[in-house]
Amino acid sequence: MQTAEGLDLIWWISAVELPALAGLFWLTWRSHRAAMDEIDEVSHASEVGLAHLRQILDAYKLDVAKNYASISYLRDVEERLTQHLIRIEEKLDIKRGERAGGG
Repeated sequence: MQTAEGLDLIWWISAVELPALAGLFWLTWRSHRAAMDEIDEVSHASEVGLAHLRQILDAYKLDVAKNYASISYLRDVEERLTQHLIRIEEKLDIKRGERAGGG
Protein backbone atom coordinates (compact mmCIF):
# COMPACT_ATOMS: atom_id res chain seq x y z
CA MET A 1 0.00 0.00 0.00
CA GLN A 2 1.34 3.41 -0.99
CA THR A 3 0.98 6.51 1.06
CA ALA A 4 0.29 10.00 -0.20
CA GLU A 5 3.96 10.77 0.21
CA GLY A 6 4.92 7.85 -2.04
CA LEU A 7 2.48 8.97 -4.73
CA ASP A 8 3.74 12.52 -4.54
CA LEU A 9 7.32 11.34 -4.94
CA ILE A 10 6.50 9.11 -7.93
CA TRP A 11 4.42 11.89 -9.48
CA TRP A 12 7.23 14.40 -8.93
CA ILE A 13 9.79 12.08 -10.54
CA SER A 14 7.63 11.26 -13.55
CA ALA A 15 6.11 14.71 -14.09
CA VAL A 16 9.05 16.99 -13.27
CA GLU A 17 12.39 15.25 -12.86
CA LEU A 18 12.39 13.04 -15.96
CA PRO A 19 11.35 15.81 -18.38
CA ALA A 20 13.83 18.19 -16.75
CA LEU A 21 16.66 15.67 -17.10
CA ALA A 22 15.64 14.95 -20.69
CA GLY A 23 15.68 18.69 -21.42
CA LEU A 24 19.13 19.06 -19.86
CA PHE A 25 20.41 16.10 -21.87
CA TRP A 26 18.98 17.59 -25.07
CA LEU A 27 20.55 21.01 -24.33
CA THR A 28 23.91 19.42 -23.60
CA TRP A 29 23.79 17.29 -26.74
CA ARG A 30 22.77 20.27 -28.88
CA SER A 31 25.50 22.45 -27.37
CA HIS A 32 28.08 19.74 -27.99
CA ARG A 33 26.94 19.33 -31.58
CA ALA A 34 27.06 23.10 -32.19
CA ALA A 35 30.55 23.27 -30.70
CA MET A 36 31.76 20.44 -32.92
CA ASP A 37 30.28 22.17 -35.99
CA GLU A 38 32.06 25.41 -35.06
CA ILE A 39 35.33 23.56 -34.54
CA ASP A 40 35.00 22.00 -37.99
CA GLU A 41 34.30 25.40 -39.56
CA VAL A 42 37.26 27.03 -37.82
CA SER A 43 39.52 24.14 -38.76
CA HIS A 44 38.48 24.40 -42.40
CA ALA A 45 38.92 28.18 -42.40
CA SER A 46 42.39 27.89 -40.87
CA GLU A 47 43.41 25.27 -43.44
CA VAL A 48 42.20 27.48 -46.29
CA GLY A 49 43.97 30.50 -44.80
CA LEU A 50 47.19 28.55 -44.33
CA ALA A 51 47.08 27.33 -47.93
CA HIS A 52 46.53 30.91 -49.09
CA LEU A 53 49.46 32.16 -47.01
CA ARG A 54 51.69 29.44 -48.44
CA GLN A 55 50.77 30.49 -51.96
CA ILE A 56 51.53 34.12 -51.16
CA LEU A 57 54.87 33.18 -49.58
CA ASP A 58 55.81 31.07 -52.60
CA ALA A 59 54.95 33.95 -54.93
CA TYR A 60 57.05 36.33 -52.79
CA LYS A 61 60.01 33.96 -52.82
CA LEU A 62 59.77 33.68 -56.59
CA ASP A 63 59.61 37.48 -56.91
CA VAL A 64 62.68 37.87 -54.71
CA ALA A 65 64.56 35.26 -56.71
CA LYS A 66 63.71 37.02 -59.97
CA ASN A 67 64.15 40.66 -58.99
CA TYR A 68 66.83 40.87 -56.33
CA ALA A 69 70.53 40.20 -56.27
CA SER A 70 71.71 36.66 -56.74
CA ILE A 71 74.31 35.05 -54.51
CA SER A 72 76.90 35.00 -57.29
CA TYR A 73 76.42 38.72 -57.88
CA LEU A 74 76.80 39.41 -54.15
CA ARG A 75 80.01 37.36 -54.06
CA ASP A 76 81.35 39.36 -57.00
CA VAL A 77 80.59 42.66 -55.26
CA GLU A 78 82.15 41.39 -52.05
CA GLU A 79 85.30 40.36 -53.92
CA ARG A 80 85.59 43.77 -55.60
CA LEU A 81 85.11 45.59 -52.30
CA THR A 82 87.68 43.38 -50.60
CA GLN A 83 90.23 44.05 -53.35
CA HIS A 84 89.59 47.78 -53.12
CA LEU A 85 90.03 47.75 -49.33
CA ILE A 86 93.29 45.82 -49.70
CA ARG A 87 94.59 48.46 -52.12
CA ILE A 88 93.64 51.21 -49.65
CA GLU A 89 95.45 49.36 -46.83
CA GLU A 90 98.56 49.00 -49.00
CA LYS A 91 98.55 52.73 -49.75
CA LEU A 92 98.17 53.52 -46.05
CA ASP A 93 101.03 51.16 -45.20
CA ILE A 94 103.24 52.89 -47.78
CA LYS A 95 102.39 56.34 -46.36
CA ARG A 96 103.04 55.10 -42.83
CA GLY A 97 106.40 53.70 -43.93
CA GLU A 98 107.35 56.99 -45.59
CA ARG A 99 106.52 58.92 -42.43
CA ALA A 100 108.40 56.54 -40.19
CA GLY A 101 111.46 56.49 -42.48
CA GLY A 102 111.47 60.19 -43.35
CA GLY A 103 110.87 61.67 -40.13
